Amino acid sequence: MSTQKMDVPYGTLELLILKSLDTIGPMHGYALARRIEQVSEQIVRLSQGSIYPALIRLEQQGLIDTSWALSETNRKVKVYALTKAGRKQLRVEIEKWEQATALVARFMEAKS
Repeated sequence: MSTQKMDVPYGTLELLILKSLDTIGPMHGYALARRIEQVSEQIVRLSQGSIYPALIRLEQQGLIDTSWALSETNRKVKVYALTKAGRKQLRVEIEKWEQATALVARFMEAKS
């Protein structure tokens, strides 16, 4: 696989955030970004300019809650956690993602 960094496809960052919070539990923004990069095997690189606006959107939609805590380095950080509505939306988004990838796979496998 190429070692070239890629952008997260439009509309999938929120899904990756919700899934990360569902899998790991509450995390601060920097830890979320690093988790997504780690799972992508460093193919994706997230900046503060992409992760934090997505977190704000998810919070405004009621899909995540925030609280303040101390980080591993004793710094005050905002921690994000999945809400009940966020868990429900995650299931919806996973189903939509699976349908979309199945559609693309059909076209990729189609013979002329």
